[in-house]
Amino acid sequence: MKVVKNLTVAAALLISAIAAANVNSAEFGKKVVAKYEVEKNLVKVNLDPVFVKKGQKVMMNLLNVSQGKVLLKVYDADKRLVFDEAIEGDIVVEKAFNFEKAFKGKYTIVVVDKFGTYTDEVVVR
Repeated sequence: MKVVKNLTVAAALLISAIAAANVNSAEFGKKVVAKYEVEKNLVKVNLDPVFVKKGQKVMMNLLNVSQGKVLLKVYDADKRLVFDEAIEGDIVVEKAFNFEKAFKGKYTIVVVDKFGTYTDEVVVR
């Protein structure tokens, strides 16, 4: 049993040494660019807000990795501000907008964060 353990440890050390030997000394310990497309896709995160509509309700969810200020605004068809809120310090920003008792027309939901401005439209009939 001890022989099997020793062989396993030796094999693990040998594999680690071979892997370390295959890295250029100039690259060792530095950040390197992904060599394969799969590696690039593994770390890609979509930071755009997600809008989910259910009837006259809209749920918005945003991953706010910077934890900076996020502005939420709703405008009516005449570009009048009908809702305004600023949220800061939350890593996940969630908001539900209920248009069930709103006047008929088109409304625009605007989300502004460090990375950009995003909009979604709702039509109340």
